[in-house]
Amino acid sequence: MDTTTIVIFFAIIVLLSIAVIVFVQIREKARIERARRAKTLEDAFRLTQRLQDDLPPQYLTRDLKSIMLMRADEICRSLADMKSDLPVKQWADEVKTRRQKMEDGADERSPQRIDTPARAAEVKNLLQSLFRLVEGMQKRNRIDSKIARKNLKLVLFLIHKTQADYHVSQAREMIRQNQIRKAIHAYHLASTELGKAKDNPMAVKAIKSFRTRIKELEAMANAEEGGETRHQEKHRLDKEWDSFLHEEEEWKKKADYDD
Repeated sequence: MDTTTIVIFFAIIVLLSIAVIVFVQIREKARIERARRAKTLEDAFRLTQRLQDDLPPQYLTRDLKSIMLMRADEICRSLADMKSDLPVKQWADEVKTRRQKMEDGADERSPQRIDTPARAAEVKNLLQSLFRLVEGMQKRNRIDSKIARKNLKLVLFLIHKTQADYHVSQAREMIRQNQIRKAIHAYHLASTELGKAKDNPMAVKAIKSFRTRIKELEAMANAEEGGETRHQEKHRLDKEWDSFLHEEEEWKKKADYDD
């Protein structure tokens, strides 16, 4: 075997080795990308479930539920196409069950109160995720632009409503504790928060309701403060009368002594 043949032989081996290495790297990169994509889709699916389960049920309209179910179904189909090891069939069945319950009106749950700062923060974070979900569906032309704009506007209103609901919960607690002035302040905060979404008819209606409640509470507070003033005045007069009687007794004793 001459030198040229040997060089060519080794060159072929080197090229084949490089090709194998490149192929393995490309394959590994594709595997990592596939795993990353599957993980992203898994997280997205779990988010749709959490949004449906953890958001206050009174916030979820039929439109919002439908959009979340549409997104969950889209994710399941993408994972099925990828032949993922995740329990995609089970998830798809869950989506189907949720959709059937929604259509039958069997998914109604009792309203939830937002009565702590932590709960208010959690709900606002979830609503922000829901906003991004709807926005993403619109960008991919999965939902009509008109429907998307309507629901994006609704979600923005709900973010303000979350904080307002927390202030209302505070106000009710203050009323139970007979701290009327603090309750009035909490209703003012709720009204201010919804004022940020005053283009929404529901916000306008709620603000009017808050103002009516504030007037009622102010009348109640004024009446109580008037009663307290009368009580303090009576206490002062009683004290003065007791002092006068004491002085009269001292005067009588002194008069008796002088006699």
